[in-house]
Amino acid sequence: MNLARVLKLTVISAMLVALAAGCASEPTDRRIGVAIEDTAISARVKAALAGDPDVKARDVQVETFRGVVQLSGFVDSPENVQRALDVARRVNGVREVKNALIVK
Repeated sequence: MNLARVLKLTVISAMLVALAAGCASEPTDRRIGVAIEDTAISARVKAALAGDPDVKARDVQVETFRGVVQLSGFVDSPENVQRALDVARRVNGVREVKNALIVK
């Protein structure tokens, strides 16, 4: 085998290994930058809820994944559910808000 052919096969093999490694990641994997931004979004949403007199922020949990915020926990009325959703939607960086709040 000549050197050019060995080099060509080596390059092709390396490309296939890189391609396979890139495809092996889970769709739920997050890079550190995305995780940090999600944490910051959660903190901003929690602060916005705490600043709202109608929503009891300590009873509402906030989880963020790739800019999608899920609110869960308990509120006093259906109006407070809507208020919490509206407050969360206005926070910078929020792409979507999912409701898992329960009226107690």
